[in-house]
Amino acid sequence: MRSRVVFTLSLSLAAVLLQAGCSAESAETQNPREPGTRSAGSSNTVVLPEGTVLVVRTTTALSTKSQQAGHTFAASLEQALMHAGREIAAKGARVEGTIVDADKGGRVKEVASLTVGLTGLEVNGKSVDISTNSVTQTAGTTKRKDAAEIGIGAGVGAAIGAIAGGGKGAAIGAAAGAGAGTGVVLATRGQPAVIPSESVLTFQLRAPATFARR
Repeated sequence: MRSRVVFTLSLSLAAVLLQAGCSAESAETQNPREPGTRSAGSSNTVVLPEGTVLVVRTTTALSTKSQQAGHTFAASLEQALMHAGREIAAKGARVEGTIVDADKGGRVKEVASLTVGLTGLEVNGKSVDISTNSVTQTAGTTKRKDAAEIGIGAGVGAAIGAIAGGGKGAAIGAAAGAGAGTGVVLATRGQPAVIPSESVLTFQLRAPATFARR
C-alpha cells in the first residue's frame, strides 16, 4: 500500500514538472530574446556615427578682416538632425563653431581664406561637444584691379618721362612708373575672405557624437 502511494506521488510530481517545462518552452518560443539584447527604451542616449551631415546657417558675418584663428561663432541648424527616423535636434537648435584658420593673404597671387568648423550642438538645453570637417571660403581675386594699378603707374611715369626727356625719357619713365605701381600692389593686401550672415554651410561629423534621447 505504501509503495503504491509513493508511486502515485512520483507520477504526480513528474506530471507537474513536465507541465512546467512545457510552459517555459512555450513562453520562450512566443517571446524569443537574443543573448546580450536589451529591451527598447532601456538606453537614454543615441550615438550619431562619423559622416553624419549637419546643415547650419550662420547668424553673423565672419571675415578675415575681423576674425582670427581660435575665435568662436554661433550658428543654428538649418535642418532638423535626424537619426534612424528620430529627431535628435530640432531645426533652429544653437550650434557653436570656431575659426580654424584666418589667412589674410595678399601679395598679388595669394588670396585671403577663412576656414571654420563646428565644435558644439545644443540639445535639450545642454551643449554637446562635436567634431566636424572644416569649410573654407576664399576671397575673390583682384587681378584686374592690380593690373589697372600697374597700368596707371606706367602711364604716369611715361608722361613725366616725356616731359623730362622726349621719347627716350618716356620709355624710362614708363618702366619706372610700372615698378612703382607694382610696389603699391605688393604693399596692399587683397580683399578679405567673408562668410556672410545667413550663409548655409554643410558639415560632416568626423567622429561619433553621443546625444541624449529626446
